[in-house]
Amino acid sequence: MAGLYLHIPFCAHKCHYCDFFSAPPAGDQLATWHLLLERNLRLIGTEQRPEIETIFFGGGTPSLLSPAQVSSTLACCRELFPLSQNIEISLEANPGTLTASSLAGFLAAGINRLSLGIQSFDNKYLQLLGRGHSAEEAAKSFMLARDIGFTNISVDLIFALPGQGPSDLEQEIEKLLALSPEHVGIYGLSVENDTLLQEMVTRGQVAEVDEETYAKSYLQLNRLLSAAGYEHYEISNFARPGFRCRHNQAYWQRKTCLAAGAGAHAFDATGYGKRSAIPPDLMNYQQQLNRGQNPAELLEEFDQRQAMAETLYLALRTSEGVDSAAFAQRFGISLAEAFPAALASLSPHLQQRGNHYFFTAESWLLYDHLISHFL
Repeated sequence: MAGLYLHIPFCAHKCHYCDFFSAPPAGDQLATWHLLLERNLRLIGTEQRPEIETIFFGGGTPSLLSPAQVSSTLACCRELFPLSQNIEISLEANPGTLTASSLAGFLAAGINRLSLGIQSFDNKYLQLLGRGHSAEEAAKSFMLARDIGFTNISVDLIFALPGQGPSDLEQEIEKLLALSPEHVGIYGLSVENDTLLQEMVTRGQVAEVDEETYAKSYLQLNRLLSAAGYEHYEISNFARPGFRCRHNQAYWQRKTCLAAGAGAHAFDATGYGKRSAIPPDLMNYQQQLNRGQNPAELLEEFDQRQAMAETLYLALRTSEGVDSAAFAQRFGISLAEAFPAALASLSPHLQQRGNHYFFTAESWLLYDHLISHFL
């Protein structure tokens, strides 16, 4: 069983905070991207043919693809790989790129999970972030998707925005809950290098939120969404029961995930695991595929110690945490034997329920510091 990630590295324009690999499509790049993906998939299919449980169109802005392109790519997947009967097929979408026709086409093509990058329901923050849609367009896109038949919709929301107080955040959640999405992703605004937001901060046009405000906002979101019936199942993710993102869960469980598209990352769970990536270079990507070469490059191959550490700190991103019995069975050594010093250092934060060790939401605020004990 495996996941499949398909990267669409195109955006109509770059958002002010974004440092991900994406670019405006030039010439016929967007119109022919699915053909390159399919060529990439055929090369992968000559090496591996696992049953695919999840497919995720990520980006960039995958909703810039036409429904016909998505349909063609999924047909290629069906030809090359056995697909699970209850496969989850997700598509990331920006509200400004969606129409009734495209939504109906995506649904007909086989997309059964839509991830909407709304980010905020406040126009002043959308303008600050450089988003290409208004709050009204965001709500309209959601309701249109629902009316057309999407029954599994995720909404992304950015918090810790400059000047955003508790009442502002509460209003954001009220508007989100009025839509009743099945899944919510929350992401604290961070200032990344080589972004327009960094320039704005440097020029004094925008002030970064301090750590105390960030923490209060995070815990406020945890409280409001939990009270509304959402499970806080991972640091940044909430879901109605039965609607967790299975594709992302596979990452945190170190399951095999194939990947196609320039900038895409893959993981092979064989042995202790190895991670590969396709360089974020559109020209090189096309040239290698034209030569019949797999463009993926090996990034790292794990030994037992590295695999144990990654198993722990990825599992601790989730509400279930790490299963100590499964860990011992997988690696032939107990948690206490493998990381005695780390477990002792984490005792104030690491909670235990049966065989499971986990962090609370309060400890997730210190996640980067806490996992350093395993590195």
